[in-house]
Amino acid sequence: MGKAKNAKAKAKKAKAKQAKAKKTKGRKATAKKAKSTRTAPQAVTPYLAIRNAAAAIDFYRKVFDAKEMMRLAAPSGTIGHAEIEIGGARIMISDEHPEMDVRGPEAYGGSPVAIHLYLADVDAVFARAVAAGAKPVRPPADQFYGDRAATVIDPFGHCWFLATHKEEVSAEEMAKRYAKMLKP
Repeated sequence: MGKAKNAKAKAKKAKAKQAKAKKTKGRKATAKKAKSTRTAPQAVTPYLAIRNAAAAIDFYRKVFDAKEMMRLAAPSGTIGHAEIEIGGARIMISDEHPEMDVRGPEAYGGSPVAIHLYLADVDAVFARAVAAGAKPVRPPADQFYGDRAATVIDPFGHCWFLATHKEEVSAEEMAKRYAKMLKP
């Protein structure tokens, strides 16, 4: 008799499941959202691998007014994951982890990638970056496309294009200025 009750209970559950499936057919399933203190990630987020990430975070805080949003560090101090924010944009950072093939630009002799950062005062930030140990690549200068721009390599090998937007330039005017610049 116990087997008969079990079979009836199983049949009842299966029927209920089928009825629920019919009700939700054609509707998308929605998951409950977990509450989080983190904001939704931006569509594209740079992730910098850095030899001595803690020192890099200090540099970015001092030079670019970065805000540290989170840090996951091992007892040794090695950073597995950290997030900073500069001008409202997130940048993720970790120490190098060669065992996982995560290496910073110094491991490759430099980086082919640059981070473009718009600032209120490119001249002041360029001077602050160089004073803090960044290598000056291109000093601040007015550009044909309407920005005053400069380039530095930070002490950890990452390239930063620094700029202050000075003037709105139409695509047509920009093309004219570019062509003029290229003439010998």
